[in-house]
Amino acid sequence: MSRIVIVEDALRVAEFIEKGLRANGFSTTIIDNGDDAIAVSLNQDFDLMILDLGLPQMSGLTVLERLRGQGIVMPIIILSARHEVDDKVTSFELGADDYLTKPFRFEELLMRIRARLRETVSYQPAPAIPYTMSFREIELNLRSREVRVGDRMIKISTKEFILLETFIRHAGQILSREQLLDHVWGYDYDPGSNIVDVYVGYLRKKLGRTFIETVRGMGYRLKNE
Repeated sequence: MSRIVIVEDALRVAEFIEKGLRANGFSTTIIDNGDDAIAVSLNQDFDLMILDLGLPQMSGLTVLERLRGQGIVMPIIILSARHEVDDKVTSFELGADDYLTKPFRFEELLMRIRARLRETVSYQPAPAIPYTMSFREIELNLRSREVRVGDRMIKISTKEFILLETFIRHAGQILSREQLLDHVWGYDYDPGSNIVDVYVGYLRKKLGRTFIETVRGMGYRLKNE
């Protein structure tokens, strides 16, 4: 029987999940705060965690970061009312295995739990998550969201950071405006907007104009040289 810890401070939500999981043969434990979530995870063996981000006193992101920092490798599914791309990106960067937004259907949560548990049958611990990325003279710190260009520290907004990170992850590849909209602003953003061009302009001003190249009729790419 798989053991699942539900870290959720909204009791009705936690009990709803618990009832459904027990009906499907899972053993469950409910925790309503981050400190206890870390303590029980370090002292008991769970097969999976369902983690809310909006916890009192300590955020779910902090819980996630500390658990991964302590070497806890069980699958962690974020279940949160936060729909922002930034929250999803940060969660995955810190080691989340999945992200589901509220309101949710229990059937979908159950499907994702089963999928994550199947993946762990032959699971081997992953290497440590890198917290920095670099390209030419650019260095990104994924934890602090600081950006350096050579010896220069530059101030950068959240959307600019995600856009730059997307370019670095796909360095040398041509990325269309539609692809960049999907990565940075989400599928629901107006495809006719010029927001991509505006933010590419912001990055060029801050980084220098030699990094991001316009490929006419196709989009943009980060140049290797």
